[in-house]
Amino acid sequence: MAFGEVVRARRTELAIGLNDFAERLGISPGYWSRIERNLDKPPSDEVVERAAAILGIPLDRMFVEAQRLPPDMRKDMGQVVLAYRRLRSIRKS
Repeated sequence: MAFGEVVRARRTELAIGLNDFAERLGISPGYWSRIERNLDKPPSDEVVERAAAILGIPLDRMFVEAQRLPPDMRKDMGQVVLAYRRLRSIRKS
């Protein structure tokens, strides 16, 4: 599922209206609607973090759905890549 679909499914499951959710995030309902319909790219890191907290979705999962690394991992990009390569080579063995 794409970022917007994951968020909309969880928001709906929790019975949080789109307008209420957007207000909690501090953004316009129209903008958030476009995100949920995958017409706009996932929002800023700060908004992703707030959405994860409201929806009870693990932060790492939200960033994976947004197709980007969590901010703390970006600082260690070299180590992240090395760890990934090591894990992949172990799995292939």
